[in-house]
Amino acid sequence: MNATVEDGILFRSVVGHVTPLAEQNRATQAKPAVQTRVRSTRNVPKMVDTLSDYAAQPSAETYLANGLSRMMLRKLRRSSIEDSLDLHGSPIETARVLLQHFIFSATQQQFRHVLIIHGKGTNSPGGEAVLRALTRNWLTQHPQVLAYCLAPPNLGGDGAVIILLKNNLRTL
Repeated sequence: MNATVEDGILFRSVVGHVTPLAEQNRATQAKPAVQTRVRSTRNVPKMVDTLSDYAAQPSAETYLANGLSRMMLRKLRRSSIEDSLDLHGSPIETARVLLQHFIFSATQQQFRHVLIIHGKGTNSPGGEAVLRALTRNWLTQHPQVLAYCLAPPNLGGDGAVIILLKNNLRTL
C-alpha cells in the first residue's frame, strides 16, 4: 500500500464514529479577506537614518543642490503643495523620525513639492526656534531633497519651508 491509502485508512479508523453536525449547529465560514496587491519592494530604497544634528554651517533660509538654478527657488516658492507635515511642538527625536518617514512616503508617492512646518519657536523655552535650525540642517543632508525655501506668509512664513524632492520618474 502507498502512503496516501494508509493515511486514509488511519484517518477513517480515528474519525469513523464521528457524526456530522446538524445544519443549524454549523459555524458559517467567513469569506476570505480580499488580498491587496503589494508592490514589489525590490527597487524601493531602504530608509536609513543618516541625519546629523550637527551642522557644518548655520542653516540658511534657502538651500539649492549643486547644479540647480536660483530660478528654481522662485518657481518652488510659487509651486502648489502636494503634501505637508506639521512638526512644530514635536520633540527633536520625534521630529527627525517624522521628517524621514514623511520624505520617504512623499517620494514613494512621486510628490515633488511638499511643505514642512517647523514653527517659529515662540512657545519654546527661551523662545529659541530649535526645530527651525535642525529641520533645515536635516533637509540639506537628505539625499532626496534638491532645494528648499521659506514658505510664503499664508503657508507659515519663516515657520515653514517648501521642499523640492527628487523624483526619478518625473522630469522637473
